[in-house]
Amino acid sequence: MAQPLCNDCLGRQFAKLGHGLSNAKRGQALRVAVCLEDNVDISCEPNPCPLCLSYFSQIHPKARQAVSLLEDWEFERYLMGTRVPEFLNEAEARLRQTLALTHGEPLKQSYNREVGKAFGALLGERGRQVEVDFEHPEVLVTVDLIWDKVSVHVNPLYVFGRYRKLLRGIPQTHWPCGRCKGKGCDACNHSGAQYPQSVESLIGAPLQALCEGQTHVLHGAGREDIDARMLGRGRPFVLEIKQPRRRFLDWDQVSIQINQAAQGKVQVRDLQPVYGNVVGAIKEKNAQKCYRMRIALDDAVDETSFHSALQSLVGTIEQRTPQRVAHRRADRVRKRQLMEIEGQLLDANSAQVALRGAGGLYVKELISGDEGRTTPSLSAALGVACRVTELDVTDILGDFL
Repeated sequence: MAQPLCNDCLGRQFAKLGHGLSNAKRGQALRVAVCLEDNVDISCEPNPCPLCLSYFSQIHPKARQAVSLLEDWEFERYLMGTRVPEFLNEAEARLRQTLALTHGEPLKQSYNREVGKAFGALLGERGRQVEVDFEHPEVLVTVDLIWDKVSVHVNPLYVFGRYRKLLRGIPQTHWPCGRCKGKGCDACNHSGAQYPQSVESLIGAPLQALCEGQTHVLHGAGREDIDARMLGRGRPFVLEIKQPRRRFLDWDQVSIQINQAAQGKVQVRDLQPVYGNVVGAIKEKNAQKCYRMRIALDDAVDETSFHSALQSLVGTIEQRTPQRVAHRRADRVRKRQLMEIEGQLLDANSAQVALRGAGGLYVKELISGDEGRTTPSLSAALGVACRVTELDVTDILGDFL
């Protein structure tokens, strides 16, 4: 003789029928209908239910446990997940096959929905409005019915902005000590860092503190050399704060606090929270960049020759991987476009140059030639050895959001 099911499991077999009803109400309606039709007393639910082991009776306790775990965490978007014992899925599959039931939904799907509704309602009673988000949840709640536990995972906070680096000698991200490889030694004052500060630390440390996060990572739209400044509107970046307790900040005030803490070394602007997929978008965008540089010439040249040499560079530049980055980049020839360039001699042996080029153009090698690895180059066009003595990035073009 077949065993009776709880209302949730009974109604779940017909979940695609009767819109606007919960599975429990479907099951109750079916139970009452059978009672009236056959004049039999089956109005009571079994305990435990053979199909779900009465897990549905634990919906509200599990939701309360999830709320308790997240009570001190700010979020608005969540996603609920459930781990179901495989033998229950197999039992339900056999039932549907035996009775040719085709309008049901999986136990996992039904449980996710019901515990999620209870979770949202409990938070609503506390004045917190949350919603399910399948693509960009801020927290993930997992109800493990196998081990009878509830766990939560807090996703990172991603903050977009632009930074200006106003001093030379500051790397973009943490640079491990060359001697100890980050372990800490006398040379790095046991910090593990080659340089005491980076753009990443100057922005990330105060923001991490405001968000009460655990760690931070800066993702930049490219990077400037350590000896270069980043000026103009600044370089687009996304700062990732891991395990943030606070997400909802006054971003104008955050900018002010970061800029004050950086003491004129770095400035940020346009801070705003974004989805995590913006990280990939800014890294993949091949944006044009504008530069200003001072260059030294080993021999004197005249103004006419200098301007003629500059204009001869406009067009396609072929660059074999520069010697200075060959240890971390594949050795191959890249073709990049130089859109425009202009400059003026400051004296017989120095000049100032401004240019606009495609992303990935090695501008120092455009000037020096890198011993013939970049063609054409200013050095080759002039027949005089040239090198960059100061470099500023003055703009990064394009919309990154």
